Amino acid sequence: MQAKPLRVLCAFAFVAGVSTGYSAEQAGATNLTLAAALEQAFSDNPDLQSLRSKWEAMLERPAQAGALPNPMLKFGAMDAAYEGTWPNTNEKRIMVEQQFPWFGKRGLREGIARKDAEAMRHELESMTREVVLMVKESYFGLYAVQQAIAITRNEATVLQRMAKISETMYATGERTQQDVLKAQSEITMLKQRLLELDAQENALQAKLNTLLNRRADAPPGAAVTPPEAAFNGTPEALFALAAANRPEVRAAQARIERYELEKELMAKESMPDYQLGVEYRSIGGGENMVMLTLGVELPIWLEKNKAGVREAEKMRASSEAARDSAKRNSALDVQDAAFKLQTARRMLALYKTELIPQAETRFNASEVDYQTGKTDFMDFLESQRFLLGIRVMAAMAEGDVGMQFARLERAVGAELNAAPAPGENNK
Repeated sequence: MQAKPLRVLCAFAFVAGVSTGYSAEQAGATNLTLAAALEQAFSDNPDLQSLRSKWEAMLERPAQAGALPNPMLKFGAMDAAYEGTWPNTNEKRIMVEQQFPWFGKRGLREGIARKDAEAMRHELESMTREVVLMVKESYFGLYAVQQAIAITRNEATVLQRMAKISETMYATGERTQQDVLKAQSEITMLKQRLLELDAQENALQAKLNTLLNRRADAPPGAAVTPPEAAFNGTPEALFALAAANRPEVRAAQARIERYELEKELMAKESMPDYQLGVEYRSIGGGENMVMLTLGVELPIWLEKNKAGVREAEKMRASSEAARDSAKRNSALDVQDAAFKLQTARRMLALYKTELIPQAETRFNASEVDYQTGKTDFMDFLESQRFLLGIRVMAAMAEGDVGMQFARLERAVGAELNAAPAPGENNK
């Protein structure tokens, strides 16, 4: 199991151009891969665009926080109040003054701004992970429903063959007309199930389109990427990965470091800032003069600075508690997602290795028994319903595996390589 760095996961999220409005619509539905869906979400999702722009804006703050304030240019004039030569006075002064913070203050302010930007970057990563999760959930849900639709439509051929068998046997007097009517009713019920599946497909397509910043009725096409079915790594490794990579944990850690810097800055606020100046004085009838000036701030309101230090200490404690809470929540999410993924994989294996083969055997046996008069049409029909239901549930279980795997990736805050889990094949 390996964690892909943020710059890989969010390459499109950080550097892709910002689009305006809905992205270009395709003329018709085409196959949609998971990679293409994620790429479009990274570049076009409006929530990511908003947070990305905010992060990029905060990257400009360190340069501002560490810069000196603008120097002050002053002009002064002095002359006799009575019979002075205003505005061409006898004495003119031109002054340039520059304020300098006490040693270390500028670096601390720049460091605080950098930590704010870092915390925002982790918030962007958290939002990116959340969007990735929602895209994968919608995508794999759509994949499962589309597979179920295909299975159900294929089953219509089976029902038509069953109806043909019942009609043939009714024509020969071996069966009653009730069998024919039951077969026709089952075909009608199949159409109802298709309508329900179509409604689910439409809802998932609309949700996926919204995440990709497309119109809700845009045709996304067929989901063709099968879900991830396995992962490697022990629970202990997953917990450690979550503690190290979960963006909420890393954002809280950045805030801890930010308030530690602010505490140092507040402590330095009791040290005076100073101001240097140069004055050029032009005196009528005398020699021109140059004067240097030095000004020092008087930080006499010490209680204000002490309050700032106490505030920074409390905010640091708050961030530490938030980090611990994020670690606990991430461990809970990992435990829940890992268990649900394991359950989903076992369910899928149960469908594929046992239930579907058993249902197929039962259906084939029922068909033979019906044609030979050993069973009635309802048993034959029930075996077909059971086979269809198991196949549809298997398709849904496959989609659930993909969704649970996506939730596990969200829980640990990293992408996980697909590979058989240790001991999984023995279960």
